[in-house]
Amino acid sequence: MNLSKSEMLAKANEISKGTLLETLGIEIIDYGEDFLVARMAVTPRLHQPDGVLHGGATAALAESVGSFAAHLFLDIENKFVRGIEITANHLKAVTDGYVYAKATFIHKGRTTQLFDIRVTDDHDNLVSVCRLSTISLSKPT
Repeated sequence: MNLSKSEMLAKANEISKGTLLETLGIEIIDYGEDFLVARMAVTPRLHQPDGVLHGGATAALAESVGSFAAHLFLDIENKFVRGIEITANHLKAVTDGYVYAKATFIHKGRTTQLFDIRVTDDHDNLVSVCRLSTISLSKPT
């Protein structure tokens, strides 16, 4: 089944309905040969009590975009992907607008994968730097 890029993005966002991605307002917006980009609106619902984006929401965005990238670029017909570890270094506070997470492979092994995930704001300022490791395991037969 050959889908256009816009059809693939629509399908990715459709399967996210009813999940944490929908709850947080995460939308997959672009992908290429070795990257995937998602965005999330920064609203008061995602703020810490002092009015800035909660780091946990940022980490959830990063893990979501990395996991989606693993699914997009690996053989998921015969494998399933799970996150192993995520780290997040938060560098800049955000109060409104959007944050964008771009996942790229650092390591693309058959069993383990490592992603670099850069989170930026509407002005392309670096908000967080994250690393996600995933594992792909054979589906039970």
